[in-house]
Amino acid sequence: MPNAKAPVLELSTADDPICNRILGAAFDLFMEKGYARTSTLEIATRARISKRDLYASFASKPAILLACITNRAARMRLAPDLPPPRSAKVLGAALTAFGTTVLLEVSHPQVMAMFRLAIAEALHAPPVARALTDSRVTNRGAIADLMADAMASEVLVDGDPQRMMEDYFALLWGDLLISQLLNAAALPKRSEAERRAQSAATAFLKLYARQRQS
Repeated sequence: MPNAKAPVLELSTADDPICNRILGAAFDLFMEKGYARTSTLEIATRARISKRDLYASFASKPAILLACITNRAARMRLAPDLPPPRSAKVLGAALTAFGTTVLLEVSHPQVMAMFRLAIAEALHAPPVARALTDSRVTNRGAIADLMADAMASEVLVDGDPQRMMEDYFALLWGDLLISQLLNAAALPKRSEAERRAQSAATAFLKLYARQRQS
């Protein structure tokens, strides 16, 4: 029996339909057959273009792989406009909303497929790992900045915003991400993601919120 196709990559290159077709076909084939066993001829055939047209858009198969990962990773850069954390209640609400979005976006089957592909090719294609790292840095940097603002507003105790950010994401994810990468956990429903994010925010505030004297 033929293998079931992986979800087709959602693209953001609407102004270049040929690139759209190449990247969509490539991601599909990479997930079906693996990167090493996929040829540029197969990608061109699946995209319904010539190899000449393919190489006019991408110099090599590694360039196609990097574009596949970079394109999807860009959509993970949430960089939210978080409200100023003037109270523990406001901070908790911001962390809950942000955490819910992160859980739903990163847990999406296409993103999991992208992570698995990037992990499989990390040793041979280091730029792929860097593309994912850039997206993680954007999201984590936004939370570290939020922690610094909360300390300046005396909502959180003094400390290292970077360490606080790491603790928050550890509380948010636990073992869920690893379980999903191993295909041992399903995409959470929105209600489940909201509960998990709220629980992480509550636990974080118990650790770091400044105690107000009555």
